Amino acid sequence: MQFNNREDIIQLTPLWQGERFEDGRPKVSDEVIARLRGLNLVLEEAWAICWSHGYHYQFEGNWLNLHPERIVIGRAVTGTFVPTRPDLHDYLMSLGQEQEGRIGAMNSWVIETLRKDDVIVIDLFGKVAFGTYSGANLSTAIATRTGGTAQIIDGGIRDAQQIVEIPNFSTFCRGMDPTPIRDVTLIGLNTPCRIGNATCMPGDLVVATYEGVLFVPPHLAEEVLEHAERTHLREQFSHQRLREGIYTSSQMDTKWTEAIEADFEAWRETHGLDNVSFKGKTAADEAQASQETLL
Repeated sequence: MQFNNREDIIQLTPLWQGERFEDGRPKVSDEVIARLRGLNLVLEEAWAICWSHGYHYQFEGNWLNLHPERIVIGRAVTGTFVPTRPDLHDYLMSLGQEQEGRIGAMNSWVIETLRKDDVIVIDLFGKVAFGTYSGANLSTAIATRTGGTAQIIDGGIRDAQQIVEIPNFSTFCRGMDPTPIRDVTLIGLNTPCRIGNATCMPGDLVVATYEGVLFVPPHLAEEVLEHAERTHLREQFSHQRLREGIYTSSQMDTKWTEAIEADFEAWRETHGLDNVSFKGKTAADEAQASQETLL
């Protein structure tokens, strides 16, 4: 066994054909991350792509979210913990510290691997009391290493009054407790992990909003971006035409007529938005595909 094993990560993410980090994690491009952050992304836009490709267990809701007004976009780094069993714990501590040169407690091992735009995703099996993965110090370290993204903790946190004040940093957790973390063992670093009813893989595109957290397989990230950009354009046009009183709500909320589609295409060109790629699809094709995804 080895923590954060490059060969294992590559084998577990065979559909990713792009750039990877040194540890083998898929690296969704900086451009995709930046464009998604500029969209004010709606979670359902990303969810629809996952669902249409058969990824039905990527969303987990019902979080304690310290900053519900924020939208988080980043790349997943995963850590999986189990309740402590002495023989297993002693072996893995020895493996990490003596063979791999890791320092400190196991929760710090995951943090030390973080890069800019990463989101730490921790499976602590819902433990809150004595399951507080991070306090103010470790949360500050996470925020510093990632440039201020988020921590997704299927467990607890402590020092919440201080964590909430960390600039540009979001926290999703199951609860808060003053106790330190105890009686848990790290068994996986950048391995598949279960977060509630969702499965997260290292390198997944994390989309976290007021509604909850979505883990998008990295090979679908560009499709999510394209779908979201097209959807935003259509909604921008629809809202403008409704405010102008040109169309009724029923006309905008059903499949558009050929005349409305032609108006939309002309509107795109007039507003300098005709460079958004539809990948060979017409606007009508895209609208129909989006509708069929949810059926």
